[in-house]
Amino acid sequence: MLAIRLPEPIEQRLNALAQETGRTKTTLAREAILEFIDDLEDYYLAESRARKNRKTIPLDDVERQLGLGR
Repeated sequence: MLAIRLPEPIEQRLNALAQETGRTKTTLAREAILEFIDDLEDYYLAESRARKNRKTIPLDDVERQLGLGR
């Protein structure tokens, strides 16, 4: 079970689309999620893995290397 709150303009668009197509808002929301979940998984998993494997450099060091010292 999932309950979400949508901004009013999106809620209005969803209502209008549901009325126009004869589909329920739930069906439309499900279709939208299924359409984009693969991309979201790829993006967030890649971002998470990159963070785990990324060597970080403190901002002060970067500024010093670029001659941007405060």
